[in-house]
Amino acid sequence: MAASEGTTAFRTCHLCEATCGLELRLEGGKIAHVRGDDDDVFSRGFICPKGAALGRLEDDPDRVRWPLVRRGDTWHRVSWDDAFAEVDKGLSPILAEHGRDAVAVYLGNPNAHNLAGMVYGRVLLQALGSGNVYSASTVDQMPKQVSAGLMFGGGLSIPVPDVDRTDYLLVLGADPMTSNGSLMTAPDIPRRLRALRERGGKLVVVDPRRSKTAEVADEHHFVVPGTDAHLLFAMIATLFDEGLASPGPHVSPHLRGLDEVRALARDFAPEVVAPVCGIDARTIRRLARELAAAPSAAVYGRIGTCTQEHGTLASWLVDVLNVLTGNLDRPGGAMFASPAASAPGSAAEGRGRGVRFGRRKSRVRGQPERFGELPVVCLAEEIETPGEGRVRALVTLAGNPVLSNPDSARLDRAIASLDFVVSVDIYRNETTCHANVLLPAEPELARGHYDIALYSLAIRNVANYSPPLATLGPDEYPEWRTLLRLAAIVAGQGAGANVDVLDDFVVATLVQKAVSRTGSNVEGRDSAELLQALASRRGPERVLDLLLRTGPHGDAFGAVPDGLSLDVLLAHPHGIDLGPLEPRLPALLRTPSGAIELAPEAIVADVERLRASLGRRRDGLVLVGRRALRSNNSWMHNLPFLVSGRSRCTVHVSTLDAARLGIGDGQSVRVRSRTGEVVLNAEVTDAVMPGVVSIPHGWGHDAPGAALRVAAEHAGVNSNLLADTELFDPLSGNAVLNGIPVEVTPLGARNA
Repeated sequence: MAASEGTTAFRTCHLCEATCGLELRLEGGKIAHVRGDDDDVFSRGFICPKGAALGRLEDDPDRVRWPLVRRGDTWHRVSWDDAFAEVDKGLSPILAEHGRDAVAVYLGNPNAHNLAGMVYGRVLLQALGSGNVYSASTVDQMPKQVSAGLMFGGGLSIPVPDVDRTDYLLVLGADPMTSNGSLMTAPDIPRRLRALRERGGKLVVVDPRRSKTAEVADEHHFVVPGTDAHLLFAMIATLFDEGLASPGPHVSPHLRGLDEVRALARDFAPEVVAPVCGIDARTIRRLARELAAAPSAAVYGRIGTCTQEHGTLASWLVDVLNVLTGNLDRPGGAMFASPAASAPGSAAEGRGRGVRFGRRKSRVRGQPERFGELPVVCLAEEIETPGEGRVRALVTLAGNPVLSNPDSARLDRAIASLDFVVSVDIYRNETTCHANVLLPAEPELARGHYDIALYSLAIRNVANYSPPLATLGPDEYPEWRTLLRLAAIVAGQGAGANVDVLDDFVVATLVQKAVSRTGSNVEGRDSAELLQALASRRGPERVLDLLLRTGPHGDAFGAVPDGLSLDVLLAHPHGIDLGPLEPRLPALLRTPSGAIELAPEAIVADVERLRASLGRRRDGLVLVGRRALRSNNSWMHNLPFLVSGRSRCTVHVSTLDAARLGIGDGQSVRVRSRTGEVVLNAEVTDAVMPGVVSIPHGWGHDAPGAALRVAAEHAGVNSNLLADTELFDPLSGNAVLNGIPVEVTPLGARNA
């Protein structure tokens, strides 16, 4: 139902992982003003510039609002039926002649913020049945998912810092003051970190840059990019050497592999590691002792620890350190969320099938899949290399791989060479400009919102649903129906399939799983009864209601009178606070052993690669990324409000390196890697350590076919032109985006 004119409405922001509550003033069917929702149970009025720009995003004149078909270099507006007919005409012959793997799918990270994408994106993937599935995960967090899967049995069983109760927080390769949290849903991180220090706690940051978070920390230590795993192992070695390793009685009965980790750590003494990571042995030992001695503590690693050559090892060691200091799964430590819209596992409590990788491999390089995805470093070669199984078509869902993936110039050429591309997106960007058919999502105000994925990583258990605030216009079409119509096409049902029948089938399947699942709160119930109770809704809201009612806080369709349902959330527009995180072990575990696998076989085998790197000394400069509060990857650069002011797409060069290379502040420089080069202005600063340069990611808006006028005026450069598809973490397939060897050369005189 549309909100009345001149009214106030409430909504959860979908523009980053913080899930902040917004108070919207609606006038004339548009967002006239945005402020933080003071009564939101999680964010308590906090808002960042991205949330404040929501109205501008809705009204952006470059936003695609109806289906477009490209013929040559010309774009044509068409009806929805004609657009889907064009998709059927383009994809179906390829599938018939070349098979399912000939059509690849790329999912961008906006899907994690999108109820329709979370529910029906999977339906599309299942209908297509292609082995060529790629996503932003393998340029982001896949190492953490792999390590969590091997240790705890599930890819989203990721411990998050209990920030509000911890006494000591060690942050590696993360800048939550800028990102608002990442794999850690935590609105108003500035207030939470201030509160940590005000109650006598300590914040320590380890990062090759002095980030915004490092600026407010008690301590900041520069670390050589790509050596976080070395540092963490040295801290673990200290705990064992000094008798400080103490997992605690709540975790010890559920551990396997403690002695194996002890043996592995012997080769990583602080004195051995210090020359490699750039942090002296005395400091390493002190940090380990402080962690062990703190009343409560948590170690948190993020993008910098994931997008490096030892990403999975670093991600694993973060949680090993949490275990050994007795801080896993206890208040103030690293804990597991209990999201409302999640179903319990089908296995017996504390035991499951675990995770399996490599059920299939990429055609060209033989890289194994993880969680159903192939590494995105393989995508270009799967398109370019002739032979059986070659990728000939691509479906992109809210993704811009041309900007976000390594060796972008090569990937750009590869995508341009495809026989057919269909994109679901709100912009004609650097990737979707190659689409033959571009299908837009409906306006944000016309869709419901619930953060299924992000609440799985929240530092407090909450639930908040945002209903649609506007009705669909005559040319607007809900994204969930778009995804189901695409699913019908690739399943061979044609462009005119009945979406409602497909939706009914999806829900019936989910209900049957719920009543058949051991441990479900509706186990053994009549499926028809549950379907009837859900019948008043359709689309993602119907699925969400099912997930809420069968989740850990659900009403079990009336069996738990004070439990959650979608109707309950609708009656609470500021959300429902379900309380602080609580211990979840051993019930959360889904490993075959029913234990925390502290030394998984695959990870132990990779330690030899880390050990071999101890003798390596780095020469020259290496590149790391950075982000800005007003930016979220490449999403937000077409809004004047967010890109105004001085350019943020510069290369940070340390004062010492600038003097050595003859680079002045503001001078134009060339940055070159094995795969490409970019030219941009230098910022000479002490905020990066010597030997390191930093360029933000998500820029480079100069593609001739894109239609992003504001972004083009602030184009910047694409740092992923410098990233190398040959550099990746072998355990996860994740691209290496931090620690890339580069050369920096000054060009001409300093700019005014």
